[in-house]
Amino acid sequence: MVTPELAARIVADSRDRVAWVRARSRGITATDVAALTSERAIARAADAKLMGSGFSGNAYTAHGRAREPEIAAWVAATHGIRPSSALFHAVVEKRHLATPDGIGVDSGGRVTLSEIKTTNKPWRSIPRSYLRQVWWQQHVLGAERTLVAWEQHDGFVPVDDEPRCAWVDRDEAEIAKLVKLATALIDELYHRTSRTRPPGGERMPQPTAPRQPFRALALAD
Repeated sequence: MVTPELAARIVADSRDRVAWVRARSRGITATDVAALTSERAIARAADAKLMGSGFSGNAYTAHGRAREPEIAAWVAATHGIRPSSALFHAVVEKRHLATPDGIGVDSGGRVTLSEIKTTNKPWRSIPRSYLRQVWWQQHVLGAERTLVAWEQHDGFVPVDDEPRCAWVDRDEAEIAKLVKLATALIDELYHRTSRTRPPGGERMPQPTAPRQPFRALALAD
């Protein structure tokens, strides 16, 4: 059960997918920062934010959605981290958003998260893109650590009787890098969607609007 402070920062719920997708479009999410490997990735991330990736899912994502409730139940039973479908904003920057798969709060008010994945490949370690998602969620929620639980499958049949899991501690240095890159992404989106005027004061011709222009307009201050 989330604290009143966390509850006050809920923006939307993924069970209402239309509202959830629209709310996510107005900020920087863990999915967005997963692709922010460096400043060179900013332009590509802005393209994806404005235009959409065009990816609507496949058999692997469908399998992941089907298995997530089962894995979440295992996480709750073994580690006490309850499933969550809420989208939260950060305390200071409300455009920093995250939807962790699970949230736990101990008696001292410390927040613990869970992140659930399915994979058709064995992991020697948690992939770096997923670590970026985890650190971003910790930043948004103020969490100290995250339990990453993953289930390997072969032809969509789970390989093991139980998921595997590993703890990821909060990393302030990595979070600082992601916040810096997210700020650069917000600036890039603002630049692309704001109206500019030439020295004479006449309005510049505007480029063709993206398919979903609302995606980044709300990022502007």
